[in-house]
Amino acid sequence: MSTTFKLDTATSRAHPVPEPVRRLTVPAIQGRKKDGVTAEPVVMLTAYTARMAQLLDPHCDMLLVGDSLGQVIYGLDTTVRVTLDMMVAHGAAVVRGSYRSVVVVDLPFGTYEASPEQAFETSARVLRETGAAAVKMEGGEVLAPTIEFLVKRGIPVVGHVGLTPQAVNVLGGYGARGRSEAEAKKIAADARAVAGAGAFALVIEGVMEPLARAITADVSCPTIGIGASPACDGQVLVVDDMLGMFERVPRFVRRFDDVASRITVAAQSYAGAVRDRSFPAEAELYQPKAGAPAAKP
Repeated sequence: MSTTFKLDTATSRAHPVPEPVRRLTVPAIQGRKKDGVTAEPVVMLTAYTARMAQLLDPHCDMLLVGDSLGQVIYGLDTTVRVTLDMMVAHGAAVVRGSYRSVVVVDLPFGTYEASPEQAFETSARVLRETGAAAVKMEGGEVLAPTIEFLVKRGIPVVGHVGLTPQAVNVLGGYGARGRSEAEAKKIAADARAVAGAGAFALVIEGVMEPLARAITADVSCPTIGIGASPACDGQVLVVDDMLGMFERVPRFVRRFDDVASRITVAAQSYAGAVRDRSFPAEAELYQPKAGAPAAKP
């Protein structure tokens, strides 16, 4: 038993209560891939709030507190502007809202690239202040020594190769990567280096499908695709894209709902009820009990 926070869905408030620990573990995720085969694909979605984590947790193996929150939550134009304080605050909320999933927190741009020591300091703060199980960092061969440094010191790492949004200023945009033979070889080498350094899982984003398929067959750790291949050992999407919260989404996103339209309808209905004074209704008011003296203002 461990004391954590259980959301009271009746009030949307969190209360400390004893809850049995049933979380999946990093070794359990890593162990999904045996002899190059993953019989049960890894299900991963992003989450940024406690309530969303609570809704997604029963259905996911991993919840990623992605730096995509910069665009999804804060309306920023790029993930480069995301701060470590943002990631810690949202990471802690997602951990409080979940019980089953392995929670992974992105390390934001500029907080891990300078040295293995900087990466350790950042990662240690993230795990200590959020309760998450692992961190994720973007980059290939150049970061392999950093990943090895962290893993040897007890910090589980998820790698990220291919389209790396934090490097958008170098890449020149968010187009698919690996179109040329030279770039494909570089991404494959990055994947081998990251996996060889000890990453327990590897996100492959926005690459040519045959390249993602080949990388998945080549590395020992599970690969998690986003705009990659169904051959990957798992898949991840930004939850707001999957729910249809935005009008424009990348071609690799499948909308599993149109929540934005349903929110619009609900908001319109609410506005109409306020304007025609049908809300609040009698059942939604506090009235004095029969026989009770009227309170004087």
